[in-house]
Amino acid sequence: MPTAAKLFAAIAFTLVGFFAAEVFKPHMSEGTQFGVFSQVSALIGLVCGWRILGREVGHGWWESANSGMKTTVSMVGLALVIFSIEEMLVLAIRRSYDSPMEAVVGAISIGVDFVQKMFVADVLIVLFAGGILSGLLAEWAARRWR
Repeated sequence: MPTAAKLFAAIAFTLVGFFAAEVFKPHMSEGTQFGVFSQVSALIGLVCGWRILGREVGHGWWESANSGMKTTVSMVGLALVIFSIEEMLVLAIRRSYDSPMEAVVGAISIGVDFVQKMFVADVLIVLFAGGILSGLLAEWAARRWR
């Protein structure tokens, strides 16, 4: 059932996903081709905002801020899985792996590399401040339009 809280949570996390991707780009290797990285990150934020945060608001400000942080962690986890598998598939098409198991281990290795590059102050500030603000915005919308 669509609600104002779900709409506001989806819009807010779309922005969080997009801006976090934009802040993350300079931390990648020079020459990295990003393609639709920011747009896919925004789409992941939209889905996580609607499905996770949108359901959990309406129980108080602190709970909504915590739900915003939980949604941020979920969004980052889903993005890591999607982008690691995508990069592994690109490498698999180039025949960089000898076996399927090596490709799975390669995807995990790519994910760990992404996490290491993501643990910088500016990316973490955008993610967690954006998550908390998104939770508070969704709580406001839930209280405003019941």
